[in-house]
Amino acid sequence: MNRLQHETSPYLLQHAHNPVDWYPWGDEAFAKAKEEDKPILLSVGYSSCHWCHVMAHESFEDPETAALMNELFINVKVDREERPDVDDIYMQATLVFTRGHGGWPMTVFLTPEGKPFHAGTYYPPEPRYIHGQLAMPSFRQVLIAVADYYKNRREEVERMAADVVGAIQSGMGIPLVTEDAQLEAEWLKKAAQKLIAQADMIHGGLHRNQPKFPSPMNLEFLLRYYSTSQDQTFLEPVLFTLRKMAHGGIYDQLGGGFHRYSVDHRWLVPHFEKMLYDNAQLARVYLHAYQITQEKFYADIVLDILSYVQREMRDDCGGFYSAQDADSEGVEGKFFVWSADEFHEALSSDFSEKEIAALMDFYDITPNGNFEGHNIPNRLTDVATVADEHHMTIDALLELAQRARSILFAYREKRIKPARDDKMIAAWNGMMLAAFAEAARVLDDERYQAIAIQNAEFILSAMQTSEGRLYRTHKRHTPDEGESKILGYLEDYANVIDGLIELYQTTFDARWFIEAVRLSDIVFAHFFEDGKLYDTSDEHESLMARPRAVQDNATPAAANLMAWNWLRLFGYTSDSRYYDSAVAILASLSIAMQEYPSAFGVALSALHLAVYGVQEVAIVGDPHLEETRHLLNIIQKPYRPRVITALVSYPSDDVQPPLLAKRSYLNDKPTVYVCQNFVCQRPVNTPDEVESLLS
Repeated sequence: MNRLQHETSPYLLQHAHNPVDWYPWGDEAFAKAKEEDKPILLSVGYSSCHWCHVMAHESFEDPETAALMNELFINVKVDREERPDVDDIYMQATLVFTRGHGGWPMTVFLTPEGKPFHAGTYYPPEPRYIHGQLAMPSFRQVLIAVADYYKNRREEVERMAADVVGAIQSGMGIPLVTEDAQLEAEWLKKAAQKLIAQADMIHGGLHRNQPKFPSPMNLEFLLRYYSTSQDQTFLEPVLFTLRKMAHGGIYDQLGGGFHRYSVDHRWLVPHFEKMLYDNAQLARVYLHAYQITQEKFYADIVLDILSYVQREMRDDCGGFYSAQDADSEGVEGKFFVWSADEFHEALSSDFSEKEIAALMDFYDITPNGNFEGHNIPNRLTDVATVADEHHMTIDALLELAQRARSILFAYREKRIKPARDDKMIAAWNGMMLAAFAEAARVLDDERYQAIAIQNAEFILSAMQTSEGRLYRTHKRHTPDEGESKILGYLEDYANVIDGLIELYQTTFDARWFIEAVRLSDIVFAHFFEDGKLYDTSDEHESLMARPRAVQDNATPAAANLMAWNWLRLFGYTSDSRYYDSAVAILASLSIAMQEYPSAFGVALSALHLAVYGVQEVAIVGDPHLEETRHLLNIIQKPYRPRVITALVSYPSDDVQPPLLAKRSYLNDKPTVYVCQNFVCQRPVNTPDEVESLLS
């Protein structure tokens, strides 16, 4: 076994038995490289990455390749989910070397000082040719060529590395505005129009290319923009996309939850890994679609996603796991696909041949299959067409499918499941905390509230240092014992703060608000410098540049999410540093948001809140009384993305959000105060008055 045997990351532990002499990222590896004057081979991936598994099997488990790696390089393995700072910086370098073709596994060659001089992604074990021309060299060819380059052309290596470091330090050409800019509603309109102009109104999605990603942050922005514009033009592409995705193979039709992305334009064939962050974000988008439309379809998807998370991704300690692999038994998607014979066999004891035929058409199950000779269950065929062909009503077909689903699920559960990455990441737990907390209040589900509370307690105990700082990761060793490591990054704070604000608005327990403010103070103290937010704190390891991501990726850009958090905290506290800091972040993105809106969904949502203003709602009333609950339902059940809510049962000296200061009952009845832009409307008691003030 190599040095990775002592790590907690499941991804690193997967490589602990490789014949490669792997080092974890750290001083030991760099000191060894300097001592032996060898370049560093940095390999970055994550546990649910299919092509990471492929390259590991083909190259890192191969003794001959491993011997070459050990002879020529100091080899370093990094879990990108554990060290997003290392991943971000060297992915920027990879994008330079590959002219924009990044991805994982990421393979970067560094000087002993950590400066990149060559990079790529996946390399095959043998060279690949197209029409007699070399299309991709083998990994061993790359190893030999890079080692020779480093040994015999050192000045060129150093010059190349310096140029790439300079490009990264300059910000990679993202247009940031340094002077103050007035935030404009017109930016929102321009961005929204650009997004819907690219929408695929045949298959769904906010672009027509493949592969297709769900893009929850952009869908969310369009819903927010619709909430003020009331223009159906911006709502229809979102609802259409949500339906198409939920009917496609990207959605697990039997077990719930979304796979990572679709490799085709129809949402049929996914990469089969399931990520916690995708499902947290998509649960909230579907929840908001339900709030807008009141259509049960969207609520059912939320329930389905959260049921999957409870069943497969939640630890007894209250934390949520990171991911579920694409592969089982070494085959991508094997757990999720069906042969026609197997599908028939699973149903044969409970359904007639006629019913099975209808179900096979409903789920698109054929002898030839829709994926490498097998079938990915999907509902892309119009349900009315299937019902008509089988002389059934739509309701009868849907009822039949619902009965079959539980039987098919139970049959599938007997298979060998994909591996699970059971490390817990603070940022992704914060995302799921927000999803459960918001779903609890919108869907009136006390179980969800209990799950959210347990998760918040877990984060603020097991994932906190003795000084109250967040840790990045946690891994359970036994049911009663775990290990947390690595100081939290900005995205950990931003997402946990978001989750705590949502939990406060569900429970009105002031401790969650107090914790959100406390963590925000840590962000100001350790991540905010010269008017800028950085992804790493002043106590993290210094890399060749201090990471400062401004664009969304699969997860929100942390600084832009903090802007959203700070605008809400400003509404609760009237502390101007929250507002001023948020506006400064958004103003710096004024050009980028308009020109490249698909990369700035979260920033655009924050801009929407800043431009139209936070609606601050303070309630004095016992939340257990029917009168108070009725008022709360009017405030919180509809989609009101600009509303923040605070509640106190009776005036007291206990620490509460300042928004509740000096609020009292009117006529001894539950009372609602609505404020915006430093102006408060007269307090009201009746549902009609509350609705009028918020409309």
